[in-house]
Amino acid sequence: MIGAHRYGESMSTVRDAYARRSTEYAKLLGTMASVHPSDRQLVSSWADRIAGPALDAGCGPGHWTAYLASRGLDIRGVDLVPEFIAHARAEHPETRFDLGSLDTLDAETGSVGGVLAWYSLIHHRPDTIDASLAEFARVLRPGGELLIGCFEGQSVEPFDHAVVTAYRWPITELAEHVRRAGFEVTETHTRTSLDQRPHGAILATRM
Repeated sequence: MIGAHRYGESMSTVRDAYARRSTEYAKLLGTMASVHPSDRQLVSSWADRIAGPALDAGCGPGHWTAYLASRGLDIRGVDLVPEFIAHARAEHPETRFDLGSLDTLDAETGSVGGVLAWYSLIHHRPDTIDASLAEFARVLRPGGELLIGCFEGQSVEPFDHAVVTAYRWPITELAEHVRRAGFEVTETHTRTSLDQRPHGAILATRM
């Protein structure tokens, strides 16, 4: 168990930790070749239902954004790490990427049809995650769709992620936070395998 003093890590700490390892991260995980086939299927089917513009909130190296744009989705990537945005723009110049925080998205209220938060909330503490969920609810129009990917576990607990402290969530508990932010949770998924941490996903519709 990670000591209590680690709970106080801020988003600036997370940003700086990823900045230091951005090249390594992009090389290992920054292409669609690194994506699990079931994740590709889930995200693709979600994207096919989106009407209007979408945000890849916490886009990292930009591979998901570019992939979904290549399928015809009007989507732009947003990330807190300047090095990721620079990489994404260089690798995918046909796709839009913006520097920004998930807690203060540069989008008008009710202007977005879909928000993808694929493992971009994993470093938010249990007492700060609601701010991002509320921001997703703000920018999504009624009926807009949210897809979250996360690490799944038996209880909410921090662990030593390769880059910086991350959190596991019981899928039911994270889904309850999503509901309180103004969403109807429509589906939840979990996946376990011998070579990966347990995975969870939540699909929800803005009420």
